[in-house]
Order: sequence, then structure tokens, then C-alpha cells
Amino acid sequence: MKQQFIKYGWVLVAPLLVLQFTGENSLKLNATPNERSDRAFETNRQIFTSPALPDAITFAGEPVPLHVPDVAERLDRELLANSYLHTSTLLALKRMQRYVPEIKQMLKENDIPEDFVYLALAESLLSHVTSPAGASGFWQLMPDTARGYGMVVNGEVDERYHIQKSTLAACRYLKTAKAKFGNWTNAAASYNRGMAGIDRAMKQQGVTDYYDLYLNDETSRYMFRILALKEILGNPQKYGFDLAEEHGYKPLPSKPLTVSKTIADLPAFALEQGINYKTLRLYNPWIRGYKLTVPEGKEYVLQMPM
Repeated sequence: MKQQFIKYGWVLVAPLLVLQFTGENSLKLNATPNERSDRAFETNRQIFTSPALPDAITFAGEPVPLHVPDVAERLDRELLANSYLHTSTLLALKRMQRYVPEIKQMLKENDIPEDFVYLALAESLLSHVTSPAGASGFWQLMPDTARGYGMVVNGEVDERYHIQKSTLAACRYLKTAKAKFGNWTNAAASYNRGMAGIDRAMKQQGVTDYYDLYLNDETSRYMFRILALKEILGNPQKYGFDLAEEHGYKPLPSKPLTVSKTIADLPAFALEQGINYKTLRLYNPWIRGYKLTVPEGKEYVLQMPM
């Protein structure tokens, strides 16, 4: 049977014919497997670059001392790490469109600098996650901490997943920490180590500023992860992230429904409202079970789809 050849540009295609690419980086028929692999890598490899440090950066209006070598290097490490976390960064940019405007408004109303939205991003990536230690929600509150701020945490209700209530609790903590330590940077660091932990380290080392402290690795990196997220998420195109606005997650329009009596069967209740249990949980992530017990004299406000 006669071979039929079709020419596409510089590549010849024929049935049952092994292709031969020509050119400087060609994969030749007589090349060894290792040579072919090396040439394929040279042709397809990606070039990775290290992002430059910003000339200056602040947190809550407080300058970061980048002239101190270890401070600059710690920020450099987190910029490098987070600028190549492509999936996490894109998810953060998508979720920010849904949640950040409301969180920033609540921070403003409670006299907390809006930079603290990046603390929430560092803690949870604005996802309803639970840490191995048991901290949960956007602000990663521990159960006893949340209860100390008047939040309900039990098998049916966990208000650490309630965006408004958990944000208010975080604001209360941060204002107390700011009053104790004198600046917002120290207050933010204490969110990771605890007020007692930061206070103890400062007294042991005779300093009063986070950037002067020798700390465990997690807390040592903590502020710099927040700063890196502020820099990258605040300037995404500078770091190679180009997310069209229409690809972000839009806010979920909702209307309130006040409940003052126990709901014994939440899936059945949801169906009565014209939705399903999954949607009820989506709009009210603080619901943790199939029943909602409402104590005498108390009420819950459910958010329902518009």
C-alpha cells in the first residue's frame, strides 16, 4: 500500500511512521532515551524566578523594618513560598470577592485596621476548616476561647463558623491584645502564640517588639505569612495572578429568618422552606447537626436564599 504524506508546516505526518523533529532541540530517531528526555525537558521547562522584596511594607500602618537582615530574609521566604502556591492563591482571590467586603466593614466598625483581613486569610484561607488542635472557622478560634466570648459551641451549633459572630470575637481579642502590647503587630503575633506566650517571651528577652523576638518557627513565620499574603493578594498581577472578576465567588444573597422554637428535623424544615438541607448548611455553616435546639428565651437567625 502506498504511503500518503501530508505536510503541516515543518512536520511530516504519515501512517505508522515515527516522527522526526528537526531543529536545534529536536528529538532525533537515533537519539538515546536519555538524550530524548533531556531535550524534551529543555524544550518544555519552566523558568522560576524569585520575587523581589518591596521597597517598603507596613502592617496596620506600622512599618516593617526591612533594613534588618533577618527581617528581610523572613519576608523573602514567605513571598517565595506563597507566590508559588498557585492553587491556594487563586482560591483566596476567588473567596475574597465573597467575604472580604463584609469582613473589612466589620473590622472598620470595631476600630480594627483592615489589614487584619489578611490574618484571617493566613489562618484559614477564608474556609470553614478545623485545625489538628481543634481551632475552627475563618478566625480559627479554640472552643473555650469562643465560649469565653459568649459563643455557642456544641454538637448542634458551632458559632465559630458564624462569620459575623466569629469576626466580632476576633475583634474583641485584638483590641485587648493591642491595649496590652501597644501596637497591632504584637497583637497579631499574639493571635498565634497567645498573649501569655508573647508576654513571657518579651520578659525573658528584655524586648517589646515582635521583630526583636527570638521565637518558635511557627510564630516567627506568622507575621511574615500575613505580610506576604497582603503583598501578593493586594497586588496579584505583580506576582503573575490574573483572575478575571467574573471568575471570583460572588456573595450569596440571603434574607433572615428568626427561629425561636426548637427545630427537631432540620432536613424536613429545609424542605418546607423550599430548599434542601445542603443549602441550609451552605447559608448557615454554624449549623452542625440535624436538629436545632432553641433554649427558652433565646433565638437564632437563619440566613435563607433570596
